[in-house]
Amino acid sequence: MGNTVSNSPLGKTPVYEEVYNPSLLFAIPRAEGRRDLNLNFNLGDDELPFSGVDIWNAYEMSWLNLKGKPEVGVCEIHVPCQSFNIIESKSLKLYLASFNQTSFKSREDVIKTIVSDLSITAREQVMVKVVPANQCDAKLAASFPGTCIDLLDVSCNDYEVKSELLRVDAAPEQLETLYSHLLKSNCPVTGQPDWATLMVRYRGQPISQESLLQYIVSYRNHSGFHEQCVEGIFIDILNQCKPSQLTVYARYTRRGGIDINPFRSNFEAAPSNIRLMRQ
Repeated sequence: MGNTVSNSPLGKTPVYEEVYNPSLLFAIPRAEGRRDLNLNFNLGDDELPFSGVDIWNAYEMSWLNLKGKPEVGVCEIHVPCQSFNIIESKSLKLYLASFNQTSFKSREDVIKTIVSDLSITAREQVMVKVVPANQCDAKLAASFPGTCIDLLDVSCNDYEVKSELLRVDAAPEQLETLYSHLLKSNCPVTGQPDWATLMVRYRGQPISQESLLQYIVSYRNHSGFHEQCVEGIFIDILNQCKPSQLTVYARYTRRGGIDINPFRSNFEAAPSNIRLMRQ
């Protein structure tokens, strides 16, 4: 599409349209983030070192029925990691806002419209669910399984990504799940902070928990989109620690009513769309 971050809606004063307008969607090629990871964006799904999905939750979804009555719900979007493009988050917010004063025959028609538009933009089939507000699960405060490493007493001096911090302990292979609430990176256009809880599940020599926490903290001043950060973390752990199996899953806090949750793995299927306390 020839789109680049510099001409995306990010960092610009938005004009909110309330009549359906698919032209508001803005695509960013995944190649922009994968080039630095030495990943060829033309590789087929079987050739990438991971599979996965980006799970988006949009909490400000509304439209009109044919009688002009508003309907509201939560829109859940799954974008496969093999899609040619990611969808720029602010453009998605503006696109969904354009449904606010648009009449649809049914919720199913809303879903079909979003699936068609996002699949064209991502250049891959996208899955969409719209759950009516009165059917949404009210259960909150889910948590990742495994061990939280945030209470480790470590010194942190690196706030730009440093893969060399990662190391393994000399011990037999194991299957382990670790997570941290301390992941922070910055939007590459606006500089606004992005906050996330990160889960790492792997089989291999034990990853030093202290080193993993220091590595996660080293993202603190890094600029990158959510999807790019998770793929970078996956590649760094794979290269530095050499696990035989690896999953990296980040649940980001929402911005503009939308949260983005990238999942990458070389041995697990896509996860359930849990909601953490900070989301």
